[in-house]
Amino acid sequence: MGLTSNTVLVLAIIAGVLLFGVTVWFWPKLSGRSWRSIVGRIGLLLATQLALFSAVGLAANKSFLFYGSWADLFGQETAIGKVVDHSMSSKDIKVIDKQKLDVPGGGKPQVGGQILKVAITGQKSKITSPGYVWLPPEYFQPQHKEQNFPASIVLTGYPGTAENLIKGLNYPMTAFKQAKQGKMKPMILVMLRPTIAPPRDTECVDIPDGPQTETFFAQDLPQAIQSTFRVGKKPQNMGFIGNSTGGYCALKIAAHYPQTFGAAVGLSAYYKAADDATTGDLFRGDDKLKKRADVLHSLANKKPTGTSFLVTTSEKGEDNLNDTKKFLKLVKGPDRVSSIILDSGGHNFNTWRREIPPMLVWMSGRMQA
Repeated sequence: MGLTSNTVLVLAIIAGVLLFGVTVWFWPKLSGRSWRSIVGRIGLLLATQLALFSAVGLAANKSFLFYGSWADLFGQETAIGKVVDHSMSSKDIKVIDKQKLDVPGGGKPQVGGQILKVAITGQKSKITSPGYVWLPPEYFQPQHKEQNFPASIVLTGYPGTAENLIKGLNYPMTAFKQAKQGKMKPMILVMLRPTIAPPRDTECVDIPDGPQTETFFAQDLPQAIQSTFRVGKKPQNMGFIGNSTGGYCALKIAAHYPQTFGAAVGLSAYYKAADDATTGDLFRGDDKLKKRADVLHSLANKKPTGTSFLVTTSEKGEDNLNDTKKFLKLVKGPDRVSSIILDSGGHNFNTWRREIPPMLVWMSGRMQA
């Protein structure tokens, strides 16, 4: 009876249908003007609408995986689990659990790779965030034991969970299949959500007297990856990928830190920090910080260093089309820019699943071990 289970969704649909039928059946009997009739009609209408909205909400959550459990939905999921110090752990990354990929022979890491559930602690930001690390099969194979691998940070949108990147967007499975087919080089994927101070949406900025989110993603996280796994320390060894809020973060941080990230991808990214009830006051009136958080402003003032960018949008369904076209015009050599512009596609998982396979091939072509 979990939040994303088919049973809960079916029960909600059945409840909605039954309450609709009950409302139609009893409506004539409640047509009087007595307080009992009025309260009865109001109760039936509210119950029916609640059941219908619940069914729609459960269906949307099952499709997009906004929340993984009832505790997550009600804000009770605060613990990141008991840390078990496995052999791959370091002072920055603690391995909590290990998962296999659902492929033949996937129980052996050298065949199916491995997904690590981790807790990552930033030395400068003092932030700890949960996440997942995908290590490809080649990472465990004896013939590659001395080899470094390219790595990409992958962020989901707000208020998504890192698990969305595994179950909803299929990053590890897609990377596994494409490497096996020879379409891309094996790559380490470090998957997180941008929300590191939940429920606040920090938009990957260093908030004055608040969470130092940009420092965590731009400095702490690359250092943690390089000190824990076989990843080089040059820009061409590290990429940044994200969708929606994660895409905004990826483009902005790559523009700010070209010495760290050689390539960045914004899937359905927007280009200015959000400003609403979920973000609060991000800049405390500091106009310089606000401009720094503007991707188009940052790119216009960026010294070209050879960073590669990929942005995606659609002619119908996305509202970032015009700003994406502005972004494409602002990139100057030796920086490079590519795009995926679909004829139609909304701001959703289905659209991103269409873009991720060619995007990973593109990223692999821009990265080196």
